[in-house]
Amino acid sequence: MKVAFCGNDNPSAYNISAGFLKNVCFLDALNLVPHVFLLFITFPILFIGWGSQSSKVQIHHNTWLHFPGHNLRWILTFTLLFVHVCEIGEGIVSDAQLKSRHLHLFLPAIMGFVAATTSIVYYHNIETSNFPKLLLALFLYWVMAFVTKTIKLVRYCQDGFSFQQLRFCITGLMVVLYGLLMAVEINVIRVRKYVFFTDPQKVKPPEDLQDLGVRFLQPFVNLLSKATYWWMNTLIISAHRKPIDLKAIGKLPIAMRALTNYVRLKDAYEEQKKKVEDKPNRKPSIWLAMYRAFGRPILLSSTFRYLADLLGFAGPLCISGIVMTFSNKTEDDILKTNATSANYTALTSGAIYPVRNSTDPFLTSTNFLKTAYVLAVLLFLALILQRTFLQASYYVTIETGINLRGALLAMIYNKMLRLSTSNLSMGEMTLGQINNLVAIETNQLMWFLFLCPNLWAMPVQIIMGVILLYNLLGQSALVGAAVIVLLAPIQYFIATKLAEAQKSTLDYSTERLKKTNEILKGIKLLKLYAWEHIFCRSVEETRVKELTSLKTFALYTSLSIFMNAAIPIAAVLATFVTYTYIKEEPPTTAQAFASLSLFHILVTPLFLLSTVVRFAVKAIISVQKLNEFLISDEIGDDSWRNGDTALICESCKKHTGLPSKAINRKQPLRHQLDSYEPPLRIPTRHLDIDDCAIKVTNGYFSWGSGLATLSNIDIRIPTGQMTMIVGQVGCGKSSLLLAVLGEMQALEGKVHWNRNRYSVAYAAQKPWLLNATVEENITFGSPFNKQRYKAVTDACSLQPDIDLLPFGDQTEIGERGINLSGGQRQRICVARALYQNTNIVFLDDPFSALDIHLSDHLMQEGILKFLKDDKRTLVLVTHKLQYLPHADWIIAMKDGTVLREGTLKDIQTKDVELYEHWKTLMNRQDQELEKDMEADQTTLERKTLRRAMYPRESKAQLEDEDEEEEEEEEDDDNMSTVMRLRTNLPWKTCWQYLTSGGFLLLSLMIFSKLLKHSVIVAIDYWLAQWTSMTNNGKALCSTEEPARKTCYVAVFSILSGAGIVLCLVTSLTVEWMGLTAAKNLHHDLLNKIILGPIRFFDTTPLGLILNRFSADTNIIDQHIPPTLESLSRSTLLCLSAIGIISYATPWFVVALVPLGIAFYFIQKYFRVASKDLQELDDSTQLPLLCHFSETAEGLTTIRAFRHEPRFKQRMLELTDTNNIAYLFLSAANRWLEVRTDYLGAFIVLTAAVASISPDDDPKSGLVGLGLLYALTITNYLNWVVRNLADLEVQMSAVKKVNSFLNMESENYEGTMDISQVPKDWPQEGEIKIENLCVRYENNLKPVLKHVKAYIKPGQKVGICGRTGSGKSSLSLAFFRMVDIFDGKIVIDGIDISKIPLDMLRSRLSIILQDPILFSGSIRFNLDPECKCTDDTLWEALEIAQLKNMVKSLPGGLDAIVTEGGENFSVGQRQLFCLARAFVRKSSILIMDEATASIDMATENILQKVVMTAFADRTVVTIAHRVSQILDADLVLVLSEGDLVECDAAANLLLKEGGLFTTLVKTNK
Repeated sequence: MKVAFCGNDNPSAYNISAGFLKNVCFLDALNLVPHVFLLFITFPILFIGWGSQSSKVQIHHNTWLHFPGHNLRWILTFTLLFVHVCEIGEGIVSDAQLKSRHLHLFLPAIMGFVAATTSIVYYHNIETSNFPKLLLALFLYWVMAFVTKTIKLVRYCQDGFSFQQLRFCITGLMVVLYGLLMAVEINVIRVRKYVFFTDPQKVKPPEDLQDLGVRFLQPFVNLLSKATYWWMNTLIISAHRKPIDLKAIGKLPIAMRALTNYVRLKDAYEEQKKKVEDKPNRKPSIWLAMYRAFGRPILLSSTFRYLADLLGFAGPLCISGIVMTFSNKTEDDILKTNATSANYTALTSGAIYPVRNSTDPFLTSTNFLKTAYVLAVLLFLALILQRTFLQASYYVTIETGINLRGALLAMIYNKMLRLSTSNLSMGEMTLGQINNLVAIETNQLMWFLFLCPNLWAMPVQIIMGVILLYNLLGQSALVGAAVIVLLAPIQYFIATKLAEAQKSTLDYSTERLKKTNEILKGIKLLKLYAWEHIFCRSVEETRVKELTSLKTFALYTSLSIFMNAAIPIAAVLATFVTYTYIKEEPPTTAQAFASLSLFHILVTPLFLLSTVVRFAVKAIISVQKLNEFLISDEIGDDSWRNGDTALICESCKKHTGLPSKAINRKQPLRHQLDSYEPPLRIPTRHLDIDDCAIKVTNGYFSWGSGLATLSNIDIRIPTGQMTMIVGQVGCGKSSLLLAVLGEMQALEGKVHWNRNRYSVAYAAQKPWLLNATVEENITFGSPFNKQRYKAVTDACSLQPDIDLLPFGDQTEIGERGINLSGGQRQRICVARALYQNTNIVFLDDPFSALDIHLSDHLMQEGILKFLKDDKRTLVLVTHKLQYLPHADWIIAMKDGTVLREGTLKDIQTKDVELYEHWKTLMNRQDQELEKDMEADQTTLERKTLRRAMYPRESKAQLEDEDEEEEEEEEDDDNMSTVMRLRTNLPWKTCWQYLTSGGFLLLSLMIFSKLLKHSVIVAIDYWLAQWTSMTNNGKALCSTEEPARKTCYVAVFSILSGAGIVLCLVTSLTVEWMGLTAAKNLHHDLLNKIILGPIRFFDTTPLGLILNRFSADTNIIDQHIPPTLESLSRSTLLCLSAIGIISYATPWFVVALVPLGIAFYFIQKYFRVASKDLQELDDSTQLPLLCHFSETAEGLTTIRAFRHEPRFKQRMLELTDTNNIAYLFLSAANRWLEVRTDYLGAFIVLTAAVASISPDDDPKSGLVGLGLLYALTITNYLNWVVRNLADLEVQMSAVKKVNSFLNMESENYEGTMDISQVPKDWPQEGEIKIENLCVRYENNLKPVLKHVKAYIKPGQKVGICGRTGSGKSSLSLAFFRMVDIFDGKIVIDGIDISKIPLDMLRSRLSIILQDPILFSGSIRFNLDPECKCTDDTLWEALEIAQLKNMVKSLPGGLDAIVTEGGENFSVGQRQLFCLARAFVRKSSILIMDEATASIDMATENILQKVVMTAFADRTVVTIAHRVSQILDADLVLVLSEGDLVECDAAANLLLKEGGLFTTLVKTNK
């Protein structure tokens, strides 16, 4: 065919006799001029610009800014591009109906498209380099284009065209768009004044972009980059090279920071408060406040959502249109062959209008839309737009949700800092409630916000869908819709049941964890007593209950999945069968596949609606809880703190209650004092001349109950002197301190401060530490001064403790750090108070947890020297009356009132009785001190700390091997290895997981999945055959009418029924397989851990093992099965879709290759980045939650020090860090979804174009089928990748569990047969140690070397030696807890290495240094095996001198023991352990430093019992104080693993210079 601009079949086309403007072809040529002008001008500029930029890698984003009308310009340009596409389409379709090619019909439109694209690229480059003068070229282009199009439009009007002709409409639209773009350009000139004005406006980029730390660019990039998340590319691709860390994601933009959003929400909430001020019954509405603060973005998101939903219906309509063109094809072909072009014009007069020039055809829009290619392109564009709008809607709600969460967290935190103490101490607002608000309620609201656009978008979507169905199929559509609507409530019912099942599962797993935790804490005892299997069974029993609950959960989950898959099948079945019988004919292919597509669209909103409603209900409850919290009592304002004004508080502040006898509290007072923490300060330092720092007159103070806890308080605290407050427990000493600090409610009276209220340091009675380093805990925000710091740590004797820590004072302590003992924690708190540069120091019972040496040292060095030298005012609450002589002023309290006030001399003269009473108490304290002098508590604390430290070092390696395999590879700097490791899927772990569910279930799952998808494809294929049956085609059923209809309906019904059943079977098999795998993995893990060697527990932190049982088990139980189900379903759907499309249109396979490659790279890059961002989100959440709970516990301390601003700042930083991680994670998800959605759209386009291609003539049914499946791909592609990424993260849990399953167990088998061991062995208790060599592991040095000893039956043996000499290792060797690699121990003639381990351990008894009790009854603790009678147990308790105490308890032997035996004192616990050893009736008892942690009185009882009750048994005592074993029959003295001395104690003492003699002398 010949080509010419105006066509060569009509000579008059070039005729310009009537004037240039009368010739349409000339006008089209004129329209080319502006486009060519723009391309001619801009290309050189763009190339020069890009050339100069290529030297810099990338212009930094701090030069970015938006010119006025930025978004409008992008929207208009995109609209312009769309209109150009329509113009090109119209031109090509018109041209196709003429004999020769008429380029003027579509070439100007193509050039216009290129020019419009160039204009936006050009604009973007000018904007990012901030050089507006170059915009002049664009301005000229818009003017020229506007003028040329207007001329063309005027010409059409003159020729009498109307809106019926498509080209007239397109030209009109173009004129409007060019006009608007011209206006936008004029506006830029007006605002920026870059031309025609003398003073151009200088504009700086946004403040965020000037800060190089901001890496989240979504708010600042152009509209295209916003819509496609193009700016994320660099981050996602860089994740391949190195993991994404906090530095890579930078800071939040200002508008998204918690502080900005907090101010916005707070203002809105304050407004609501004002409205209800005079209405006492109404509470301020948080909903309205949230709407005021965040309503606009939600409305924007909803708009996007509506647009997306409406565009979603373009799919079914376009499918219907394309399939209809095939049905009409046959008729069209006949027409075409019988007519010439001219006749064709006449015949299809609806399509082509007779015009002035026969070579210039005009289409109507109706006929334009009947062209299959046009429909294919429109379908593609509609899909692209729909997906873009949908992702934009998701993004806006997620961003708003994150902003709301940040604002709520800041509101909760600010409120918490002002909470009244009584609120927390009286239990109105517990720490648990606050933690729930932070961790649960804010997230519920955030999730509700994510889902809320669905609430109003879904009903609209459902109504639209039903209307379209009705138009397609008439009344029978209502039957299908009714099926969907009737089954929707069942979905809601299932959703509620799911929530219930999850809750009960949570309860059981909490109980299981509690038991597991107890086992792990007491594992040494359990192994030594051979009780591990009893406790293991107990955990297994709870696990069985948990699994039952999980089965219910799995059942409802699979029902939910089944309903989602089965509802559309049921609806389609009902609809088509009804239609066939009502209309007496099957639906047409177009009707069938359009309605199928509509049913798929309808199911999603109905399925989601139940979830959204559930979240809405939860959100309403969360808001109620939040409101209660926000309107609860606060402490009074701070006006009183500035001068003499009275201190009146509405209520009080966080403190776990300091009751006095005036209020009868159920908790012991000590406990309540403990939960107490301090207030806040601003360091101002100037000496005060007045003699009185604080004065309280006529004070009555309450803890918010209205009853005065402190009454009639008149005291003064002299400046620069030490005031001591003394009195009995519970008389209100600590309350007095808190009242002065403003924590209590003042019912009457005043607290007068001298100018320096701000200058207070405070150490609470219960030590409170931050999760920070030791140094940060002591300096507490003050500048670091080395000299002062050293003086303080010396005064508090902290240096030896610091030296033991792995990183010195840079070691993290607190909840997440190393657990210190009470005394160590208390000294750090005192050090904090001393270090602060304040005028006044309040110390609340600082000596309570310290032994006598430390107390004296602290008093001398810290208080008398350090504080006195500084002339600081000190208020000291104490029970240690021996320090009274040091006091300058004494306040004696009794029952909430002041008994006496004055100097010690005053009291001695004025209140002799009180003075004498004090003297008596002091004498009693002195006697106790003498006992204490022996028990050096500090040494023990340090020993415990050292023991805690030792496993950590060796653990470091284990963790690296276990969880950080990638790190090792990175050391080689071998980039390819790193990339491979980071992108590889954990196939091996997946296989281990799948096989742990059993091969039968696995094969059943695979088979049922494949069968289900085959059946679903068969249903649709059958429908295609049925609806497109033609008389000449091969019919699958009989051709006779009634029989044919019955046959098609019957097969269709059978297939649909089978599909529905298989949906249920597959969802059940996946869940069942997941459950079996979870059950087996937990069972194996528990048994492996229980049977592990003791060394494993010494070297592995408890938290790490517990994590396997908590977080990892939870993932395996509840998260992997649904992910696996979703992954397999979406993958198989995509594969079956590709198969069907390829079958319907084989040419599609060619296009599949590039699309497949693109998909591979998208998922590869996304998975790596997603994993990193997921980990960042998880790791930044914990510090935030910890900061909240830490603040709540330390409220009084923070307020006393006046450090609220610092803590608020820290909270805002932590919130922002967590939010930025979450924001990047959701942006990465959008990045993926946009790309997979666009890929899906390309698949639809290629499938449509391939099916329309004129080469072959496929059946209309197959075309419909191919397009329907192509549409489903767009929904499922991103799920394949998302689920892959999720599964990869979740599989790490399986990997971690498997790493423990490879551990070696203890060898429980013995070489002797059980029958060879006498039943009452060991009867005598004779022990021979022959050349014993012991080590902890094969690769470690021996801890005992060639030890030889003989212990006669019934002998009392002592073992002593310095720390690390191998004493405890010897005791463990008796139980084969360590590796005996040479020599042997023979007990009563039997070598212990030959006896089965269980038997050996069950025949010996041991009492450990740390007394361990388990939660349960006293009976269970003494005899878990239930072998003994009550009489035996009572006898044991009597021997241990516990009988009377146990009898007094409710339930006697069945009295409850709380976790760890916390409801008994340490001494009582140790006596229970003694009773437990006695119950064993073993002839050998080993005591491993059993008296180290108990008081003298209990120790005496213990020694006496051992001498009497165990008189005939062999007792081996490992002594931490040599004085204990001076009466022993035999003493073994060890040094560095060697036995250096062995004889009776009396004989050893005769050896001058012997080690034993030395030890006795130094009393070690």
